[in-house]
Amino acid sequence: MTRINREWLMALAAAGVLMAGCTTAGTGTGISKTGAITGTFTWTSDDGIEGKMTAVLSTGETYTGPFFQITQQTQVTALAPLWRGWEGRARWHDWSGWDARDATSTTYSGTVLANLQNASGAYMRCRFRLVHPVAGLSDGGTGRCQLADGTVILADFPGH
Repeated sequence: MTRINREWLMALAAAGVLMAGCTTAGTGTGISKTGAITGTFTWTSDDGIEGKMTAVLSTGETYTGPFFQITQQTQVTALAPLWRGWEGRARWHDWSGWDARDATSTTYSGTVLANLQNASGAYMRCRFRLVHPVAGLSDGGTGRCQLADGTVILADFPGH
């Protein structure tokens, strides 16, 4: 290996180590299909694959919880927090693929899933499609969240 190639590889490895220790963050907006509810979403992640998301709705409710980007390395057991609060509910209309038994973890999908909870214990589940999956949520995406009463909030995360 030439000296230039070795130096380039060392610089690339050092950049990877630095990036691995960085926290990324972003914001998004949401609006219900009827326009009656709006929201602001914020998220942070230490690795770009999973992190914490908060949704503050115009109703005064705040929902917080984990999010996960589904990749080939995702283990179904790591996604257990996504089903908390939704147990015992058969497939919900228009939410296929939201099941602990589904094989979403074996194929890279460019999907981010989140399960957020408010102070009174109510849940909101979210599913987002990434614009550029390799870049993660920081490069933008769109999706939808559903409250336990069935209200759907359309969400948009602009890229940086």
